[in-house]
Amino acid sequence: MKTLKYIFITILFINILSAQTVWKIDPVHSNVEFTVSHLVISDVTGRFKEFEGTLTHTKPDFTDAKIEAVINVKSVDTDNEKRDQHLLTPDFFNVEKFPTIKFSSKSVSKTGENAYKIMGDLTINGVTKPVTLEAKYRGQTTDPWGNVKSAFKATTSIDRFDYDVKWNAPLGSGGLVVGKTVDITLNIQLIKQK
Repeated sequence: MKTLKYIFITILFINILSAQTVWKIDPVHSNVEFTVSHLVISDVTGRFKEFEGTLTHTKPDFTDAKIEAVINVKSVDTDNEKRDQHLLTPDFFNVEKFPTIKFSSKSVSKTGENAYKIMGDLTINGVTKPVTLEAKYRGQTTDPWGNVKSAFKATTSIDRFDYDVKWNAPLGSGGLVVGKTVDITLNIQLIKQK
């Protein structure tokens, strides 16, 4: 009887695994961008060039999706090498101690036609805080080489001070050189794993 029960559990586990769909980020056709105010009157936009991640789900509407993503902090690019090097120091990302930024989803809920709310934990500088991404599903297609692709665009805003990214300098006219709020935009194309 125990053997029969073991076989049944094994078959059930295999069926569950086989029902999962796994997608990986296509970094060549994706981007991770951020925008922060500078001198109060303008914005600076940057991006991370190196990142990877997976999305795993069993439901066709993605509502049971599990998302894991990692960003290489050293790949930061704001179109200014001196500024980029400053961002890697303990004033900002402290890359020698914390070389990656991580995101792990906790829940995915559908909020409208092709609209989703993705809740999860974001870790920067060793500090983990909950974040909510507003996402739009852009659809699915097959490329000329037979790869099944899907895509999402997601946005969120965070307070960088919450993650110990606190360097700043006050302005004589009031305000700060670098804003506290960072707006994040993710354009993510995924490749279905065979």
